[in-house]
Amino acid sequence: METTGLSGAYRRLFALLSYNSTFIYNEKMHEFKRELFRNLPRFRSDDGTLRLLEIGCGSGANFQYYPHGCTVICSDPNAHFDQYLRRNMEENQHLCYEGFLVESGERLEHVEDASVDVVVCTLVLCSVRNVRKVLQEVRRVLKSGGAFFFLEHVVSERSSWLCFVQFALDPLWLRLGEGCTLTRATWRDLEAAGFSHLHIQHISAPKVSAVITPHIMGYCVK
Repeated sequence: METTGLSGAYRRLFALLSYNSTFIYNEKMHEFKRELFRNLPRFRSDDGTLRLLEIGCGSGANFQYYPHGCTVICSDPNAHFDQYLRRNMEENQHLCYEGFLVESGERLEHVEDASVDVVVCTLVLCSVRNVRKVLQEVRRVLKSGGAFFFLEHVVSERSSWLCFVQFALDPLWLRLGEGCTLTRATWRDLEAAGFSHLHIQHISAPKVSAVITPHIMGYCVK
C-alpha cells in the first residue's frame, strides 16, 4: 500500500481524522456495540481460547468490547493507523495482540485457512472494493462454527427521501471518505455469502450524520 507522496499524506491525514472521530462514534454507538459483542465468548474454541481477526481495524476502536484474554489479529490497508493502534493496545491490556497486517480485506495473504474463531468488521464493508470477495475471505479464514460480526451503515429504503440524498451525495462522499460509499445494500451480500446462519438487525444509529443513520448489525455463523 502506498505510504509516500500525496496519496501517502492523505492516508496519514485520514488515519488521524479517523482516530479522533472513533471516540465520538463509540460514544454514540456504545450500547449497540456492547449488545453486539456480548455474544463473542460463545465462539471460543474447545480449549477456551478465542482468536479474533479484525478486518479494517483502524485505530482499534473495538478493543474495549472484546472479552478478557482474547487474542486479536489486526488488519488494515492503511499502514498509518499503526501509531494509533498501538495507543489503544496500551489502553486495552486485557487482550493479547498477535500483530498488525497491512492487508486489504479482499486478500488476507498472511491469515491461514480455518485459523480464527471470529472475524469482525465495523464500518468497513462500506469502503472495500469488493464486498463479496471480502466475505469469501472471511469464510476461508473462519473455523467451522466460527462467526463473522458486523456493524455497517447502509443505503436507506429505495422509496425514501434519504435514499435520494445518499445517491446525490455519494460521489463526493466517496472521494472524501477513502472509498466509503453511502449506497450499499450490504445485507444482500451477507444473505448471498453462504453462511449457515445469519442474525441481522436493521437499526437507526442515534445522533450520527443523517446520511449514515441506516445501519445493520449482527453476526453470521460458518
